[in-house]
Amino acid sequence: MDPVPFTLLLLAGSVAAGFLGALTGLGGGVVIVPLLVMVFGVDMRYAIGASLIAVIATSSGSAAAYVRDGFTNVRIGVLLEVATVLGALTGAYLAGLVDTSVLALIFGGAVLWSAWGAIKPPKPHGPELEPDRIATRLKLDSSFPQKQPDGTKKDTFYRVRQVPGGMAIMYGAGVLSAMVGIGSGIVKVLAMDRVMRLPFKVSTTTSNFMIGVTAAASAGVYFHRGQIDPVMCAPVVLGALAGSLLGARVLPRVNVKWLRLLFATVITIAGVRFIIRGVEGLL
Repeated sequence: MDPVPFTLLLLAGSVAAGFLGALTGLGGGVVIVPLLVMVFGVDMRYAIGASLIAVIATSSGSAAAYVRDGFTNVRIGVLLEVATVLGALTGAYLAGLVDTSVLALIFGGAVLWSAWGAIKPPKPHGPELEPDRIATRLKLDSSFPQKQPDGTKKDTFYRVRQVPGGMAIMYGAGVLSAMVGIGSGIVKVLAMDRVMRLPFKVSTTTSNFMIGVTAAASAGVYFHRGQIDPVMCAPVVLGALAGSLLGARVLPRVNVKWLRLLFATVITIAGVRFIIRGVEGLL
């Protein structure tokens, strides 16, 4: 494809990826990797490298807005990032040893499992629940602004559960991030939503806050291997950044039910296509 159409199409696709990434907490990699591999025929490892750079931009673009608006739980993000960075370094090392078809199957299986889990939200726990000892000691319980029927906003308090379990899953999320270039947002959102029992909007915004650091840890390894192409990364980063800023403006007005459905739909499509390509050995 000619350079100009290639760049424009890549820019447009990256805007959409950044927008979806900011809304769902996935960081855009779940769209960018399939876009580069299946539409533009880019080698998967180079696609993962570009996706990781875009995830850094997506996180930078939306995280500041979410922190300002009171959705992101910064204390949880900083705590869990320790585990995800360690996992990212492990995954970046393993990615150089694993065949791309195997990476595609890992990617597809992870996102389909995530889609199934996202459709059915866990039963909510109210603030009257007994405090979790570790969460209380670390002062992780917090609140977020929730729109009321009369149009006003009111802070809704929530408690955090099962911190050690969340840390263990976050290590696995970091490994997955570096291996398939999805910013580990899929696993992070579900871990905070399902295991730690954070409200879904808090899970997605805190994931956005975290994924940039995780991606940066593994992107350095891909850069060292020469698997990051600056010419390809430039439109991907610019598009993802623009899309993430737009998504940060839209999220406070989106109903959680539709947000879960959007999350599940996007990752199901990507997961099925990657499993098919992985089984056929076309990657």
